[in-house]
Amino acid sequence: MQPTPSNTADSGFQTTGPCPLHIGDPAPQFSARSTTGPVSLSDFRGRWLILFSHPGDFTPVCTTEFVALARAADDFAERNCALMALSVDSLYAHLAWVRLIRDHYDVEVRFPIVEDPTLVIGRAYGMVSASAHDAAAVRTTFFIDPDGIVRATTCYPVTVGRSVREMLRTLAALQESDAAGALAPEGWQPGDPLLCQPEATLDDAFSTSDALSWFLKEKPNG
Repeated sequence: MQPTPSNTADSGFQTTGPCPLHIGDPAPQFSARSTTGPVSLSDFRGRWLILFSHPGDFTPVCTTEFVALARAADDFAERNCALMALSVDSLYAHLAWVRLIRDHYDVEVRFPIVEDPTLVIGRAYGMVSASAHDAAAVRTTFFIDPDGIVRATTCYPVTVGRSVREMLRTLAALQESDAAGALAPEGWQPGDPLLCQPEATLDDAFSTSDALSWFLKEKPNG
């Protein structure tokens, strides 16, 4: 598929059906119009990107999400992470919506909101089914690393909003576990101990004084 000035995914993937992405897959390249001008996925190489779909502009849950994300944008930026939203609504609807958000909530949504009226991008990312005529049933988030690899995903129904705090926690856990070569346990928060990668050998299993610490132990600081 050749890119056009308006909106297209340009990496040659099929658009006749969903192509669900898995953790570890390269994120499909696309170019599109957005509230901040033309954007391409490749523009974000070298830093983290959270790409997320929303069911529609001027909807109640989405509005609360965008207000919270705009207010937390600096927190994501401190972790070298950009934000990018996507829905089927037109660019003009996006602009009118963020104007309303600014006027009512006194916060500016400065991250790009991409228009995807033909569902080309949404289907390439598995955000919508092949038979869907709109994206109103999905609230999907992709955590994409600086090499363009999908590292985590979440998917919520239209009735449930995402937690910006959990998005930040997931991003921090991915970054800090990568940097330390370690694991983030349940409920991990920045500053908490990470866990060591277990050594899966019989000698390691027999070498500890108890039956737990050979595979579950905190990683020493430093």
